[in-house]
Amino acid sequence: RPRMRCLLVMSGAVMVHGVAASRAYHIGTPGRAWGRDEVTKWRAQFETPKRSYQEEVRTKIEALSGEFEVVKYGALPCNPERYPLFSLRTRAWDAAKPCVLVTGGVHGYETSGVQGALRFLETEAARFAAHFNILVVPCVSPWGYEHIQRWNIDAIDPNRSFKADGQAEEAQALRRHLKALGVQAWLCHVDLHETTDTDETEFRPAKAARDGEESAPDSIPDGFYLVGDLHNQKNAWYEAVLKEVGKVTHIAPADEKGNIIGEKVVQPG
Repeated sequence: RPRMRCLLVMSGAVMVHGVAASRAYHIGTPGRAWGRDEVTKWRAQFETPKRSYQEEVRTKIEALSGEFEVVKYGALPCNPERYPLFSLRTRAWDAAKPCVLVTGGVHGYETSGVQGALRFLETEAARFAAHFNILVVPCVSPWGYEHIQRWNIDAIDPNRSFKADGQAEEAQALRRHLKALGVQAWLCHVDLHETTDTDETEFRPAKAARDGEESAPDSIPDGFYLVGDLHNQKNAWYEAVLKEVGKVTHIAPADEKGNIIGEKVVQPG
């Protein structure tokens, strides 16, 4: 377990109101979880990619290969040539230095996490290399990135698969990669996410349909917020991050129930 872990999340600026209490999705039967047929119908909607992993991600990784060590740690079985998986790490890797992990694109449709991780490599990571070993995985889920989807090609959420019996190859490939590195303890893991307006209009209804549940209305946080580690909270560190981020963009307020993404806010932001 890393000693500090948080999700950094940038949200859309539109609050969603007036959504019906129960929203039927166009695939499946209300109240019945999806089977293979429903997953096949869902997947059939995404035969054509909406953007290019090669042009928007891989070319940037290749441009960074002189400064960082680039490792291909796997590939997605659905199309191994199109979807290789990459990490980048600082070259002055030293067992005596603390190790920091940055991940983006666990949910492929969350663009800011992918591009933010790449931007960090392009602009900031090198200056911390004297003090830290830094490993960045900018796009954990390239199929999701190209098709602008939260789930992988099998309608599985990679972010719920970072466990021994997880079913998403995106997560399992990264678990194997991290294990092979042999890092005994990560000082910090920053996982970059984004809450988009389509969470309310597409993902939440789709998830409810997949799981045979009803889709209750919710709101989209307006601004930046953190999701901390419940078992290892670092409130002073979270406050410091929010203070710096607040200099460049606004911090998401809690909703009328005192929540952000359905969770009780324990400190502002």
